[in-house]
Amino acid sequence: MEAANCSLRVNRELLDPKFESYKLSLDPLPCYGVDLDAAVAEVKLRDDQYTLDHMQAYGMYNYLHSNPWCSDSVFYVDQLGRIMNLAVTLDSALGKPIEVFRFPSDLSAYDRRVCSSMHFTSTNWVTLSDGTGTLYLVHIAKADHPAGKWDLRFNQELGDPFIVLHSILFVQEGVQIIDVLLLNVEKDDLDVQGSGFHVSLEWISLALPNQDECKCEILKRRKLHGKSVPHYAAIEPDGNGLMIISYKPFKFIGNEQNQAEEESMEQDEKKDHLYVWQQTADDVTLTIALPDGTTKDDIKIHFAPSHITVSLKEQKPFLKGPLYSVIDHESSTWVLKDERRVEVTLAKKNIGSMWTEVVIGDKQGEFIADPAQCAAIAEQLMHLTSEDLNPDPDVDKPPCNPQELEECDVSLEDCATLCRFDGSRLKATHVVNLGSNQFLFSLVVTPELMPCFSLRHDVDALLWQPRSAPDDNLWEHVSTFNALGYVQASKRDKKFFTCAPNSSYAALCECVRRIFIYRQPTPVDTLLYNRKEGRRVGQVAKQQVASLETNHTILGFQASNDRLFVLTTKKLFVIRVNNGS
Repeated sequence: MEAANCSLRVNRELLDPKFESYKLSLDPLPCYGVDLDAAVAEVKLRDDQYTLDHMQAYGMYNYLHSNPWCSDSVFYVDQLGRIMNLAVTLDSALGKPIEVFRFPSDLSAYDRRVCSSMHFTSTNWVTLSDGTGTLYLVHIAKADHPAGKWDLRFNQELGDPFIVLHSILFVQEGVQIIDVLLLNVEKDDLDVQGSGFHVSLEWISLALPNQDECKCEILKRRKLHGKSVPHYAAIEPDGNGLMIISYKPFKFIGNEQNQAEEESMEQDEKKDHLYVWQQTADDVTLTIALPDGTTKDDIKIHFAPSHITVSLKEQKPFLKGPLYSVIDHESSTWVLKDERRVEVTLAKKNIGSMWTEVVIGDKQGEFIADPAQCAAIAEQLMHLTSEDLNPDPDVDKPPCNPQELEECDVSLEDCATLCRFDGSRLKATHVVNLGSNQFLFSLVVTPELMPCFSLRHDVDALLWQPRSAPDDNLWEHVSTFNALGYVQASKRDKKFFTCAPNSSYAALCECVRRIFIYRQPTPVDTLLYNRKEGRRVGQVAKQQVASLETNHTILGFQASNDRLFVLTTKKLFVIRVNNGS
């Protein structure tokens, strides 16, 4: 079964087409700092970790972690192998970070480890990695207190070093199960033309012990391979699926039955096509083979402006889905020929546009190019080729329009995809081609749901909440940061990007010192007018800049509704952004 091609449905009510700009505000931002007793356990990239994947996975890692169930509480791992916690109740009276857990082994003894990582699975469980290849499950005795006692309940060596991306807790047939998603960059000896590495995602299911059992048990281990580090990867709350945003696709491996099915499907596709199609500037023509003896009354074809359905009487549609482009459905026709084939003509709404496929995502058709059309195209492109090397570079030189594309808008990840994988069939069920919708950041808004992710749409930054919906409405547009997609693209030195869980502000930090805060528009008390249009301005969006008193590299960045937390090698800063309710 092919994965369904989907699209993200933007909520127009959350967009502001009249948004002008962010106004720089000089209002002070209270900033407090705490010196760390021991430096953060930063792991530098080794000489053999030279690829872009290594940099994205380990070199740009966020060493500061937040507990989504406990507001204004952050965690980090120091060089002594301790997990330290800072919980803020009063900004002006910050205490020292306190130790909540210590890894049992000496991490400094491992030469090939990666950065330690953690994820808060639920109110009572934390999933940890020490960076050496060992997975830990820790139970928090007091869920309502960030510094509650942490008890080690499970640890096991799994192989190569990895980092923890995501984890969930759910109940299945009366058994508590923790699913955890791990990432590591592995050496690929078969990749002789690429980087020589591939990215591995391992999806592990563990059963928590009940009263009669004494230890956790690994139930399943599933692996996906890809050629790029995912921007986003999360498991659905019920453990039935997995969602991934990545520049290059991922695929489950190690399942012989699935591989055999895929090979069989590929062979069937190569043997015969359901239809062949051609196109002109005005229309698209499909020729579909039919069983012998088919009559006109047996054929059911429905045209819509952007959709087509083709079926035989009392049978399921064999061609159905969204069209590549809009058609004039009233002018589109079909005719039966020889009682063995039907010819369908789709009248293009946008005359002159060329289609690359008929039904989006459908692989059953074969395109047959018109020789006369190919010759005409070749003649039109003849002026772009020459037997001589650059014979006259000044003749017919086209003018350059720098407004067509700015440098900050160029992205190497313009063809990223959002995929939803089924956990039982180990196949992709839904695919969204993100195109130019650049991935910006992810964060947890509702702890019981999957993390949200932010994408650039035109100039805005839109926040999407994934949901385990029975229909195709898997992603909900929940918030918008006006013009922030464009603004962030100009920050060439940015390192981390995030927003408040309540979407009251977004923030990004550079590699060293500077923090930029972009607030949502708020009403103003004074009377303001737009100089160009003369209309009254009722609300203003503010931009603020904070500069930290440090020259150390920023290693971690987290946001709550009221505060920003910034971690450097030897200091943890707390910036008061909102006064709270």
